[in-house]
Amino acid sequence: MTAKTDAADENAVLPARAGETVLEARKLSAGYGGVPVTHELDLRVGAGEVVALLGANGAGKSTTLLTLAGVLGGLGGEVFWLGRTDPAPLHLRSRLGLAFIPETRSIIAELSAEDNLRLGRGPVDLALEYVPELKKLLKRRAGLLSGGEQQMLTLARVLAARPKVLLADEMSLGLAPLIVERLLAAIRRAADEEAIGALIVEQQVRNVLAVSDHAYVLRRGRLVMSGPAGEMRTRTDEIESHYLAGPPA
Repeated sequence: MTAKTDAADENAVLPARAGETVLEARKLSAGYGGVPVTHELDLRVGAGEVVALLGANGAGKSTTLLTLAGVLGGLGGEVFWLGRTDPAPLHLRSRLGLAFIPETRSIIAELSAEDNLRLGRGPVDLALEYVPELKKLLKRRAGLLSGGEQQMLTLARVLAARPKVLLADEMSLGLAPLIVERLLAAIRRAADEEAIGALIVEQQVRNVLAVSDHAYVLRRGRLVMSGPAGEMRTRTDEIESHYLAGPPA
């Protein structure tokens, strides 16, 4: 659990069981200023599953994540959180087990890596189990860490809190492939061991499919492909062709 809630609290939720739907969008349209960027999306994340959301820049991936997280309001359709509609903003959803990693680095540069971990909702020791590479960096100021180390710090802090759902937006941006593989492996482990449901927006198609259970492909705001990751791994050329299509003019 990410945070303890009073049993009498109407917002209290029970832990999800492996395979149980923890996040679902039905006919979800999202955008800005009343102008839709995505149209009638249907997608699902189960407890213990890693789900990839793929597509070219401008396809609507980040808009989808921001709407699922509660940062943006939807323009149509519904979002279900643990089986119920949940219009609450991000800060309230986070208390019930939603974790969101945006594109930008989520660290406090002036604090040490260890203090950044202490600010999280989970134990430092568990964070270091997921990302042991941080052990030798604990006393270093977070602002002096490399981009990859800062992203590992962010992810370790999030996973230590044992969220029910993790939404991650372009964690690999500007990072070396080996670092990306390391981050994805930590998410896969958390899904397997803690039944965390993860929805990952990612440009490195082959890397993310290697750890995923299911994948969706967006093109110009609409889902054009979806299926089990095993099947999608045999269709990477087709997936990448949708990247070449690019965003709408």
